[in-house]
Amino acid sequence: MYTIGQMSEMFQIPISTLRYYDKEGLFPGLERAGGIRKFSEKEAEALRVIECLKRSGLEIREIKTFMEWCAEGAGTYARRRDLFVRQEHAVKEEMHELEKTLAMIRYKQWYYEQAMKDGTEERVRQMPTEEMPEEIRAFYELAFEDRMTREEQAKGA
Repeated sequence: MYTIGQMSEMFQIPISTLRYYDKEGLFPGLERAGGIRKFSEKEAEALRVIECLKRSGLEIREIKTFMEWCAEGAGTYARRRDLFVRQEHAVKEEMHELEKTLAMIRYKQWYYEQAMKDGTEERVRQMPTEEMPEEIRAFYELAFEDRMTREEQAKGA
C-alpha cells in the first residue's frame, strides 16, 4: 500500500492531481484508513493507464468513461480496444506533426548557417530544392509538405 505522497513521488504527479482524480471517480474502491487514502498496485496500474490516456489527448471525463467500462467487465472489451485504436491514431498524427516541426527546426538551422557563411540570405533563399544537400532537402520537404501539396493541387487544377 502507498500513501498519496508516495504515489505522487513515484509518478511525479502533484498530490492535488491525485486528489482530483479521486474526486472525479478515477480510483473506484480506493481504500481509506482514518480518512487517509491508501493506494494499492491496482491504483498504481490504473494511474499508469490514466496518464497514458491523458498524454494521448483524452479529457478526464473520457478517461472516467473508460474506467467505468473497466468496472463493467468483459462486455466492454470491444469499446476499450476501440478507444485505444483511436488514441493510437491520434498519437501517430501528433507524432507526425512533431516530426514536421523538428524538420523545420533542422532546415532553419542549416538555412541560417548558410546565411552566416554568405553574409546574406539571398543565395540560400533562392536555392532550388534540387541543389540542397539530400538530408536538408528531406527536412525541407517534410517541413513544407502542406504547402507543397497545395501547390501541386493548384498546378493540377
